[in-house]
Amino acid sequence: MLQWFIVVGAAVMLLIFMAVFARYFGLWIQCKMTRAGISLGNLVMMSIRKVNPGVIVRSKIMAVQTGLIEENPTLTTRALEAHYLAGGDVPKVTRALVAAHRARLDMDWQIAQAIDLAGRDVLDAVRTSVYPKVIDCPDPKKSQGTLDAVAGDGVQLKVRARVTVRTNIQQLIGGATEETVIARVGQGIVQAIGSTHSYKDVLENPDRISYTVLNLGLEAQTAFEIVSIDIADVDVGENIGARLQADQAEADMRVAQAVAEQRRAAAIALEQENVAKTTQNRAEVVLAEAEVPKAISQAFRDGQLGLLDYYELQNVQADTRMRVAIAGGGDGNAPSIVAEGRR
Repeated sequence: MLQWFIVVGAAVMLLIFMAVFARYFGLWIQCKMTRAGISLGNLVMMSIRKVNPGVIVRSKIMAVQTGLIEENPTLTTRALEAHYLAGGDVPKVTRALVAAHRARLDMDWQIAQAIDLAGRDVLDAVRTSVYPKVIDCPDPKKSQGTLDAVAGDGVQLKVRARVTVRTNIQQLIGGATEETVIARVGQGIVQAIGSTHSYKDVLENPDRISYTVLNLGLEAQTAFEIVSIDIADVDVGENIGARLQADQAEADMRVAQAVAEQRRAAAIALEQENVAKTTQNRAEVVLAEAEVPKAISQAFRDGQLGLLDYYELQNVQADTRMRVAIAGGGDGNAPSIVAEGRR
């Protein structure tokens, strides 16, 4: 009976071994033929650790065949498995390392996997380092399509530029993106145009603007290295300086008009005040004249004014009325002071 159990157990173990061998035989043969250094037991343990053996084997073979293992001693089977378990794209990182190795770029396994885990496309970064790409400034998808700057003489210029960049592998982690490069280049172009004395200087020599902006060190703390800045198009806009001067002149005119209106209002107020004062003085004169008849009556009662004096006073008044009528200053019918007093 014991012998039967031994035979059955051996048969089961043989079947399990044959099943495992059949599943991993192709990968194991590939590793043996390419000297990838991955044993059959390692392939089985990868499946137990939830790692895709086919991805690891193909990536390791690629690294061995291209000579990456000699330059990256940290690129081991365990390192590939760890990067896979961390959620990284092992084949893409391996292809990026191969491309960097062929292009003689300074990038090792640690930097490549860090870039991949940071969410950046490491293979595209290597390609951009080998083949620089052109960025439109400003980005036509996010702006009006031109950079508007004003020269020293007040004339507006509308500029479009093209920036050629390549990836800076060492600053890719934590470096600013393309948007920062576009913003900095746009700021530099506006500043360079604003420092020129005339818009004609920009039209005559656009390369001077490019040279000035390129020497500002705009790629600092970015993931790119600026290769060149080319002014693609320059258009002349409106004369901002003249318009501002016209607006200032109009504002000054309005201020002068306001000051003149204030002075006119003050003059009118002073005139009205003088009219009021004149009316007041006339009232006081009328009050004073009203006291004259009273004084004459009192003089008659006191015997200080005689009849001859009274007639002489009437003659003087009549003569005065006649002179006034001749001069056109009245109708000559002004009432007599004495008559007024008598009434």
